[in-house]
Amino acid sequence: MRLAIFGAQRLGVVTGDGVADVTGALPWPHDADPLTAGWWRRLCRDFEAVRPALAAAARGAAALPLAGVSLAAPVLNPSKIIAVASNYAGHVSEMHDVQRRTLGRVESWMMEFDVFLKAPSAVTGPAGTVVLPPAEVAAGHEIHHEAELAVVVGPGGKDIPPGRALGALAGYTIGLDITVRGAADRSRRKSYDTFCPLGPWLTTSDEVGDPASLRIELERNGVLRQQVSTSDMLVSVADLVAYASSVMTLLPGDVILTGAPPGVGPIAAGDKLRVRIGRLGEMELSVR
Repeated sequence: MRLAIFGAQRLGVVTGDGVADVTGALPWPHDADPLTAGWWRRLCRDFEAVRPALAAAARGAAALPLAGVSLAAPVLNPSKIIAVASNYAGHVSEMHDVQRRTLGRVESWMMEFDVFLKAPSAVTGPAGTVVLPPAEVAAGHEIHHEAELAVVVGPGGKDIPPGRALGALAGYTIGLDITVRGAADRSRRKSYDTFCPLGPWLTTSDEVGDPASLRIELERNGVLRQQVSTSDMLVSVADLVAYASSVMTLLPGDVILTGAPPGVGPIAAGDKLRVRIGRLGEMELSVR
């Protein structure tokens, strides 16, 4: 099932080129305020129990054309966004040159796999605009695109074993981890408003199947810049979910960005970014 958030925080089921409004099938009150929309986190936690009602509502509803609705990011006020560092060998290799150019040195600790946090306020939707911070642009700092597979937590938990990790998820979506290159802390450089585009919808785990068999591609102004399979991850989705949960409790609706593939590079005002992941869809964003 593909779950979209659109309009006044309505819940939709996407089928083909249409979206059916199934908000009325939710068994709890729908709060349209994204800052207090606990209905979304409850949906992530209890999706399997609610699925039959949503499927029935989708079959009985008149679908709206996707082209005529405004899709929002398929998350609402996650308690945290967890980002993964150094999860593709090709990206680790290319970062040596990036750091020499942007830092004048190589920080070896930044080449090691780990997790860190990105501000939830950085989230924007699948047709949004990435806004480059004027101070960073004026300072001549490079700002890079990083197309990534994003995981949305379902039931979640603490100290989840790898064998149960995929069952702790609600599903997957497309993410961009926009990043200022520089000497500052990762979380600061990646947390500007609009620096976490997500979309176009949440594809539930059962429909995605094996998350290690997805193709990620990003085009900048029509030129292919990133192209990789998630099978190239150094740490699998299951293992990184388990690792993250050993550090912090994963709550329903949390987001995990699974790491940047190789091919990252600068973006500039006026750019168009198109990113797609097999079985998850695609999104196109502007940069200003």
